[in-house]
Amino acid sequence: MSLRELARRAGTSHSAISAYETGRRSPTTDTLDRIVRAAGFALDATLCRRMYGDGDSGGGRGDELEAVLLLAEQFPARHQSELVAPVFGRAPGAVGQ
Repeated sequence: MSLRELARRAGTSHSAISAYETGRRSPTTDTLDRIVRAAGFALDATLCRRMYGDGDSGGGRGDELEAVLLLAEQFPARHQSELVAPVFGRAPGAVGQ
């Protein structure tokens, strides 16, 4: 199907379709739906909450935060007030050397 035929079926101009195709413009959701239908497809979308970082349109920072939070779930939220660790060079269980 030609660009002009797609535009005609979608009820828009061929120059608008060309601008959408090259990324110079973004269609509204209604226009996108008309273009997709004119091409013989249906537009299905699932909305989900996603966190984005500064200038991040791909969700990389949100993915990173999600991974950190999943990792944090594996550690206790509370810990002892004093760090208990073996002293280097002593056998485990040795006292007062």
